[in-house]
Amino acid sequence: MPAPPDLIQRVPLFSDLDKKELQGLASSMKERIFDAGDKVTTEGQSGVGFFIIEDGEASVTVGGEERGMLKGGDYFGEVALIDDSARTATITAKTELKTYGITSWEFRPLIEQNAALAWKLLQTMAKRLRDAQH
Repeated sequence: MPAPPDLIQRVPLFSDLDKKELQGLASSMKERIFDAGDKVTTEGQSGVGFFIIEDGEASVTVGGEERGMLKGGDYFGEVALIDDSARTATITAKTELKTYGITSWEFRPLIEQNAALAWKLLQTMAKRLRDAQH
């Protein structure tokens, strides 16, 4: 089942996409459901996916310390879309977590065709890097 375009458009990263681009991205995303307690990502392990949460809650831990909570409309994994490197945080489902995900190789053509999206992705990553340093 593809992602709902209205869910994708709520993500600031994708808010400027036109209807055709939203549909294209939505059709590339796959539904994934995690049970409470499941680790969605593990800090230090490789990751290739970006996720948008439709429903549920998850905790974010870095170095074993809780750094925040994620809920419907939140997203994570944008760094993995660019460099397929190790995850920078562990995301653990606190409740059943309904997500939609996309891999870097599915996402790259969209970025290459949309400079505004690429710029927003860079801004988001810069903000997250700055936040992580504080």
